[in-house]
Formats: sequence, C-alpha cells, structure tokens
Amino acid sequence: MIVVEEKKLKKKIILISFAGLILFIFFNNTNIFTYNKPAGKPLLLAHRGLGQTFDIENVNWNTNTASIIYKPEHNQLENTIESMQAAFDFGADVVEFDVRLTKDGELAVFHDYLLDYRTNGKGFVIDYTLTELQELDIGYGYTFDNGETFPFRNKALGLMPSFDKVVAEFPEKKFLIHIKDSGKPIGYVLLKKLQQMDEKERENYSIYGNDEALELITNVYPEMKSFTRKTLQKGLLHYMMIGWTGYIPESIRNMGVHIPLKYARFLWGWPMKFIDRMESVNSRVVLVMMKGDWSGGFDTKEDLELIPQRYDAYIITDRIDVTGPAIHGISIKGELQ
Repeated sequence: MIVVEEKKLKKKIILISFAGLILFIFFNNTNIFTYNKPAGKPLLLAHRGLGQTFDIENVNWNTNTASIIYKPEHNQLENTIESMQAAFDFGADVVEFDVRLTKDGELAVFHDYLLDYRTNGKGFVIDYTLTELQELDIGYGYTFDNGETFPFRNKALGLMPSFDKVVAEFPEKKFLIHIKDSGKPIGYVLLKKLQQMDEKERENYSIYGNDEALELITNVYPEMKSFTRKTLQKGLLHYMMIGWTGYIPESIRNMGVHIPLKYARFLWGWPMKFIDRMESVNSRVVLVMMKGDWSGGFDTKEDLELIPQRYDAYIITDRIDVTGPAIHGISIKGELQ
C-alpha cells in the first residue's frame, strides 16, 4: 500500500513539475506583457541603396542580373552615392552597400565579381586601380528587353564610388557593409579604414560576408554588429536550444540577425520579446522575404501586410521608393504571437 502511494506521489510530482516547466516557458516567452509598449513601425534597411530590380526567383549564383531587370520605374543604379542619398530621402534608416578590393589596395563600392555584367569594362575588379574603375560606365549593361535597348548606357560614367567617398558624403548615416571578396586582404584594408574613424563614427557601421575578413575586424572591434551565414546559423541554433530560458547565447550577441519571415515565428519570444532580447545584447533583427531559394526584400504594399503587428525592428527592401512612403501611410496587419 505504501509503495502504491509513493508511486502516485512521484507521478504527481512529475506532472506538477512538467506543468510548471510549461508555464515557465509560456510566461517567459509570451508577448502578452509587451502590449504596454508603444506600438512602433518597422525600420528600413535599403539593399544597395535604391537600384533596379529583377525577378529574384530566376537568379542563379552567377546570373547577370543587369540583363534581366524590370522596365525601369526610376533612374537610380545600385551602389552609387546618388542611390544612397535617394534611399535616405525615402526614409531608409540603414543603407547596405558592397565593397571589393582594387588593384591599388582601395575599396570600390561594387557588387559583381566581373565588370563585364553591368559595365563597359572586362575582367575582375581586383585587376583595376580605383581610378581606372571610376572611368567606367556602370550603367552600360542594363537591359529589360533582352538587349533591344540599354536605358542607362552612357548615363553612369564615373559613378562607381569608393568606400572613402561614402564615408565623406554621409558622416552621420548608418550603413551595413557587405564584404564581397574572399580572403584576409580586404579585411586588412577595411580594418585600417575603420581604425581611422573616431568611435562615434565607427558605431554607424556593421559588416557581413567574408568570414576571414569579419574575424579580423571583430577581433579588434567585438562590439561591431556582424554576421556570416555560418555565424548566423550557429547563433540561431544556440538560441533555439536555450533561448526559452531567457538566456541569450554569446554566439548571437553583437550580430545582425537576418531572419526569413516564414521561419521567424519559431523563435522563442517572437516577435517583440525576441526583438527586445536581441537589442539588449547589441544585435539587430532584420526580416527578409524568401523568394524561391533566395532571400529578398519587402518591396510591395502586399509584402508589408505580412509583417507582424507592432513589429518595430528592421525589414530589408530593394524598393525603398515604394516601401519608405508606404510604411508611414498604411496599416501593418498581422497578429502578435
């Protein structure tokens, strides 16, 4: 009889403990208690400033995207001073741009590894000096009608900027730098340029891309927000394993946390508590859209309707000219989870 009672007691203790764990997980990760926080609006990260867009679902890693653009609705080209200014004018909070190393050890703001795709140059960026690159027509290869017309040809001569030019033109703006080249050399060059900034100016920059370059830079500036595909996956995995406790793993601190919208709802505390947790450890949450096998931007009003209600972290966009005005004029729908 005593044995039976002991078994019942143990079973009751196990059930109570399990129920207590479930309640702890729920109350530690629910967004119910965030409703007293003032409702905000999404912040905007403009991908490559404002540029021409294309159907991302038809893209492979080596696709010449300049040859498949939609019919132009504006005259801006990505990664130029003018396109960055336009992005900020349309309400961007952060602008992303690409950097590649030049033959003379400078940083050119340019996306493609080949010049052939969108310029009148041939070969690789690294084979040219910055001065030579700035003599190219960066609008040369753009076409929306299979090469029948080239709407930007001879209209973008000399518009490839240097990293130094971006810094000089926008001393108080925030940027996300995509380090496109592999290897350490570009890391050394970018690190030197960051070291020439004062602390306040350096706080405006975050970085992603090349693993080796990022390691060089973050060893010196560990507080600089950064990520690679590998570090982001590692950080999110660790968070999913222990984030339910409220503890935030070291691997997801000081990071740009770029999350596809369709996966974000599985994160502990999503959306508002997760955002608060990331902000408390100097990490930036950025929602992206998955389009086919690629990550893309929130580029239409219909895309914006998918964003959770009260979401006030970042979204990425390739059409800041659409998203910027819309974000302040439409109601963002969705349910707070």
